[in-house]
Amino acid sequence: MSETLDRRRHPVRPDLAALDYKGRVDAGAFAEGEVFQITADKVALRPAPDGSRSIDTEALRGEWVTVYETTDEGWAWGQLDTDGYVGWLPSECLGKVTPATHRVRALRTYRYPGPDLKFPPLGLMSIGSQVSVKGEVENRGLTYAILEDGSAVVARHLVPVDYVAEDWVQVATELVGTPYLWGGRSSLGLDCSALVQLAAQAGGHDLPRDSDMQEAEAGEEIDHLDPVSLRRGDLLFWKGHVGIIAGPNQLLHANGHTMTVAFEKLDKAIKRIAETEWGEITRARRLPVI
Repeated sequence: MSETLDRRRHPVRPDLAALDYKGRVDAGAFAEGEVFQITADKVALRPAPDGSRSIDTEALRGEWVTVYETTDEGWAWGQLDTDGYVGWLPSECLGKVTPATHRVRALRTYRYPGPDLKFPPLGLMSIGSQVSVKGEVENRGLTYAILEDGSAVVARHLVPVDYVAEDWVQVATELVGTPYLWGGRSSLGLDCSALVQLAAQAGGHDLPRDSDMQEAEAGEEIDHLDPVSLRRGDLLFWKGHVGIIAGPNQLLHANGHTMTVAFEKLDKAIKRIAETEWGEITRARRLPVI
């Protein structure tokens, strides 16, 4: 017995599959999996254990991943808890699980070896990263959050894990100018669907990772597409692309045209994209803005 499953969302290979799939698919072996936490600021997930392969997506610090295999070459194959994405990543980026208390709300924030901005930073975390705060220390009028490993970040750059932004589209606008990066999922570089996912997450919406998944599942489908009647927060989809309606005749998207997150007049964008391989709009979906 076997079924065809999307490799991006199901930990199933011909030689190995998650134990939950036993009886559903044919695989050489089944593994229960072990949960780890991402300890790098960000790390690429790839379709194969090969650093020369293109990036499928990225995992951010503090996210959990269930690992089903590790190799002697230093790779791990697993599934992200955040959005269920499956892929290969370096096993050196994995550590023990510590439940998060906060997440990064600033576009990015430095992590220091202690509570002092003059210290050389240990790393740079993106919006959406998750941390466990153990206390706070004030130094020269600036409050630092002390993390589980003793490192420190500026406290006002964090929000509680259950915090919900009032306007998720505003979060997306803060990312204007961010470089476009295929498979990127951080404020240092991201693609069209990552812009939607990260901003919507800040507004309390848990969305799948890729644009085809979002087209099928995000919010509610708009039955009658009329660009004039679109609202702030509506999502427009093309083949392989998604953009956000930010206002009347205003599209916000991470795109390969400007190679950045940028605003574009909707009517001009529709005409321009129609002349490319992405073609006409395929669907529109409504994602509420508080």
